[in-house]
Amino acid sequence: MIIDCHNHIGTDLLFYLHGDFPYAQQLVAMTDEGSALGIDRWIVFPFVSHLALDVSGFFENEIREGGTQLAQVPYALENRRMMTEVYDLFPEIAPRILPFVIVDPMREPAAQAAELRKLRTQYRFNGIKMQTTILQSDIKHLRDRGKVFLELAAEWDLPFIIHSSVAKSDLWAQASDILGIAEENPHLRFCLAHSCRYDKECLDRVQALPNTWFDCSAHCIHCEGAVKDLPYIAPRERRFDSDYTDPARVIADLAAAYPRKFMWGSDSPFYSYAAAINGQVVRLISTYKAEVDALRANPTEVVDRIAHQNIADFLQLKEDAHILA
Repeated sequence: MIIDCHNHIGTDLLFYLHGDFPYAQQLVAMTDEGSALGIDRWIVFPFVSHLALDVSGFFENEIREGGTQLAQVPYALENRRMMTEVYDLFPEIAPRILPFVIVDPMREPAAQAAELRKLRTQYRFNGIKMQTTILQSDIKHLRDRGKVFLELAAEWDLPFIIHSSVAKSDLWAQASDILGIAEENPHLRFCLAHSCRYDKECLDRVQALPNTWFDCSAHCIHCEGAVKDLPYIAPRERRFDSDYTDPARVIADLAAAYPRKFMWGSDSPFYSYAAAINGQVVRLISTYKAEVDALRANPTEVVDRIAHQNIADFLQLKEDAHILA
């Protein structure tokens, strides 16, 4: 079995209105393409921006409060819309899907928690996702106003998948901050997305902590970023040592160095990214097939470990264990 542990479904109005790519993915399109490549299960969550932000600011790629809001509670609509698509519109696909709800740790956390409690009475979900960089919502708010999400995760025995960064310009999702929160909450499980941008110090901390994992989502374009020394990748003096011209080799080296902590995920559809940044178009383009090919270039034992067993350990499914059978 191969599980893809990192996928977005739905749409992102910020990316669409600002002119960025990608901005949407349908559940059926994802499963059709992934199934043809040999994927069996998918962890999914909504796209990143939410309608409780001022959507008029999206044209300028600005995150603003108040203004033109299409919703009052962050992600209330997005999470319910995803669950409806998975369970009500396509129940034949639902047994292959592992939904994660998405939350904003800074804005209206109590109202979000109330909505999640309602949602939990109607639908199964298997974890909690956060992408705080785009929201400009500091992950450290999990220690104060967003602590309710740690409490819900403990109550429901749910893990977190959290977007991580090591770029100095990213004030909201530093991998070191996520690791600090994980260390303070040993009863909870955390996955740091995007291989901690290949920062060896952070990866070594993941290895040392019993309650942390990392995923390699958008692996091929992250390897490209390493080759080009782009600023979203750890600098060379901190970078995990591997041959980044060969994404399959990097997977092999990470799997050898962190055998029980590495989880494979594609980040569909964000295995590609294109946008105008400071007046210049930036294109980092890959494919779902390229992500899967880099995985499958490794021995069967490695593939099963990082794309099945480690993910099953992270999820720790009990009542729904048949989903991964």
